[in-house]
Amino acid sequence: MERDDLHKIALDVIEYGLRSADPYNAILSSLRVRDNVVYVKNLEVKVGGRIHVIGFGKASKRMASAIHDALGKYITGGIVISPEEPGFIGSIEVVKGDHPIPGDNTLISSQKVLDYLQNNVHENDIVFILISGGGSALFEVPEDTISLDDIGKLARELMKRGADIFELNAVRKRFSKVKGGKLLKYIRAKNIVSIIISDVVGDRLDTIASGPTSPDETTYRDVYNILTRRRLWDEIPERMRSIIEAGLNGKIPDTPKPGDPIFERVHNIIVASNAIVLELMARKIEEYGFKPLILTSMIEGEAREVGKVVASIIKNIIFYSKPIQKPTALLIGGETVVTVKGSGIGGRNQELCLSLAISIKGFETVAVCMGTDGIDGVSPAAGAIVDGSTINEGYRMGLDPIKYLENNDSYGYFSKINRAIITGYTGTNVNDILLALIK
Repeated sequence: MERDDLHKIALDVIEYGLRSADPYNAILSSLRVRDNVVYVKNLEVKVGGRIHVIGFGKASKRMASAIHDALGKYITGGIVISPEEPGFIGSIEVVKGDHPIPGDNTLISSQKVLDYLQNNVHENDIVFILISGGGSALFEVPEDTISLDDIGKLARELMKRGADIFELNAVRKRFSKVKGGKLLKYIRAKNIVSIIISDVVGDRLDTIASGPTSPDETTYRDVYNILTRRRLWDEIPERMRSIIEAGLNGKIPDTPKPGDPIFERVHNIIVASNAIVLELMARKIEEYGFKPLILTSMIEGEAREVGKVVASIIKNIIFYSKPIQKPTALLIGGETVVTVKGSGIGGRNQELCLSLAISIKGFETVAVCMGTDGIDGVSPAAGAIVDGSTINEGYRMGLDPIKYLENNDSYGYFSKINRAIITGYTGTNVNDILLALIK
């Protein structure tokens, strides 16, 4: 098996993974209808009334197309919020929202969804809610005294001060009418099915799009502690502090918690995620004679350091056939980070791959690192493909990979040696995937 063959296999398996994560394919493979019963994976829902579809997220338009094609005549109507152009998919209206920063489009479209739910949905109806990454920005209705600008400024300041996604979501839920399970308060239907594409490491339902149909275990006390720890309590507007104080004193209700009867009406079903994609890729790679090993779907950490760790595992397999014998395929998913110190162009997947390439120089292995959304950092690439000769290719062109890595210029390096992977926007997002083939 030549090196070029390994490249072709790696790219074929990656492409297969992307197709399986496509929102349209994920919905169609999980949903069917027969004899007035809708099946979503193992869930059975009898059609007793009308069916409505609402949704929000970067994948909502593709998800809406799939559910329309699957259920067709059963759908009465609905509204989905998308960053793409508005229009209609059958009786489902597509309206425009703002991403990544919510603005007037998000505000108008979100209120339109709430109005639809309150005016058109009855107790015996079924509501399908299509949720995907980006839903936090595309679907938002702030509490009455709070503006989108208030929420946006606080979120940006929290991120500057090192808050993670869980802290960020805990805070945002307190100033939203729809996050943290609150959306369910606007729906009278007895049957609510949330069909979810996860862009969150670990697939936490309370974190995907800020958990609009999921129980929230955080409290006002948690939020007060977060804002205090991040030294923001005295800096936020008085109108925001007053909401937190009212919550602390029990004067206003908190988000609905696990065990709340409101969740007896809802089923949250993930149809695409990083873990699901890795499992499907593992089955595919067996067709080529490789033994798959899924190391994790929850990798985190500094991209260049993760690259070194992955390289050490590859070398251990090459030298000692542990933790798995050759020929093998390592599959890893998750989402790393990059601490930017240089002025180059790159992204976390390419930085990981460049670090990996430096460490596997001279070894017979091929690795692909890419973002499933087709966007890697501030570059036009989705990721990169590397092998044991990648660094020598750069040397022959007078390129110093260490300098490119230190300058956070991974795209600059890979674009020069024709190793960048450019897909364009894929229409899905299930975090990042890494595939390494070892002969």
